[in-house]
Amino acid sequence: MAKAVKTIGVLTSGGDAPGMNAAIRAVVRTAINKGLKVKGIMRGYAGLLEEEIVDMESTSVSDIINRGGTILYTARCKEFTTAEGQQKGADICRKHGIDGMVVIGGDGSFRGAGKLSSLGINTIGLPGTIDLDIACTDYTIGFDTAVNTAMEAIDKIHERCSIVEVMGRNAGYIALWCGIGNGAEDILLPERYDGNEQALINRIIDNRRRGKKHNIIINAEGIGHSGSMAKRIEAATGIETRATILGHMQRGGTPTCKDRVYASIMGAKAAELLAAGKSNRLVAYKHGEFVDFDIQEALNMTKDIPEEQYEIAKMLIR
Repeated sequence: MAKAVKTIGVLTSGGDAPGMNAAIRAVVRTAINKGLKVKGIMRGYAGLLEEEIVDMESTSVSDIINRGGTILYTARCKEFTTAEGQQKGADICRKHGIDGMVVIGGDGSFRGAGKLSSLGINTIGLPGTIDLDIACTDYTIGFDTAVNTAMEAIDKIHERCSIVEVMGRNAGYIALWCGIGNGAEDILLPERYDGNEQALINRIIDNRRRGKKHNIIINAEGIGHSGSMAKRIEAATGIETRATILGHMQRGGTPTCKDRVYASIMGAKAAELLAAGKSNRLVAYKHGEFVDFDIQEALNMTKDIPEEQYEIAKMLIR
């Protein structure tokens, strides 16, 4: 039987991502529209355990949709990975009258959401990560802005040979998209790179012989070591080589229209699911539709770089 929810809490957890504010705004306004109360929880699960909880009204989320980051701030919390921390979090929710929760974050955040659900707090997850590494969804909040930020930065690089390191943790989606979008001469992905640096050096030398004056190599964060790689390439080729690590600039900036719109739809759907008494669900975008999965089912899914996209990328860099 569906459990009636009267007060929704919303938090952002893990790394911040552009578009999180749009999702928060949609959760708050959709919930209020359905007659529910909303409380914002600052600094993710860490803030929940510290009871950093504030009442939210429709005006609380005015003028935030265009802002990067998250007005609720975010943090990682080791204590919440323990059974004691999870029970404490559920008890604090009940203390503050929170019977429903929207958790915006990544896989680690969803594991915590699943635990809250098992402890009696109706919980819905939203995929908020620039890494695009959540298996059940074709879109994650923040990816579109992050990849456009990286692409625009790479467009400004004109070294003779440049290794540009982009974020993504152990996932190569940002690297793959930038490699195609920036016309890179090589793309190094954690899912595919075999560590054969000599083959990379040989391609640079061959490109030089064919008259190429510039080489852009997109290196994923999961491979890393761009600085030392650049030194080895320069020593082996005699071509001036520089490493540029774009870093956390990819998490910032004004969200793109896609991140604002998709995050808003996901946020509204999360509030609607809670209003309907649903729990332990993860909102996703799959095959062109906004859907929802059981959280544990979603966490059990696996994901890999699309082979067709990878093959096209290899063909275009030749």
